[in-house]
Amino acid sequence: MVVAGIDEAGRGPVIGPMVIAIVAGQEEALRSLGVKDSKTLSRPARERIYGLILKAATCVNYVVIEPHIIDTWVERHKLNELEAENIAKLIELCEADVYYVDSPDPKPSRFELKLAGATGRKVLALHKAERIPAVAAASIVAKVVRDKLIDVLKAHMGDFGSGYPSDPKTLSALRAGAIADECIRRSWRTLKRIR
Repeated sequence: MVVAGIDEAGRGPVIGPMVIAIVAGQEEALRSLGVKDSKTLSRPARERIYGLILKAATCVNYVVIEPHIIDTWVERHKLNELEAENIAKLIELCEADVYYVDSPDPKPSRFELKLAGATGRKVLALHKAERIPAVAAASIVAKVVRDKLIDVLKAHMGDFGSGYPSDPKTLSALRAGAIADECIRRSWRTLKRIR
């Protein structure tokens, strides 16, 4: 049976894009790679496993959602809908018997129904879905891709830390005006608090 997992990286930062990834493959093949939630792995471990995922999976894809797009949806209180729309596009790109999704919605069944209705596929939305190997693999792909994009930003703007609102280095870079406007999520309350 081919299973697919979908997860994101970078939903919460005030700087940089969000990346949503899908990985499809044989469940045992993905489990044997040692996949787990990307947050629990060091960067070198994520990058090593990422290479293994690319070899073992039957389909890997991702979408990058830039800050100005995120802002447009957040201002309408529809961030979950933005994720659902992009997840549906990813589901259309990868064939699988079942699609596991890490649900951003507090009611996973609602998110599941939305995606199943939009795609006509068997979708299971769960909280803490990284325990499913395909979702853990997608978590790793999303994080590795986002890390590489953040590296590019830092090469041009200097080290701004993690990009998360709780990071003093990030807040300092924002206060100093060191971050290009197109890289900042203007809809985040963080900006109002530091100015």
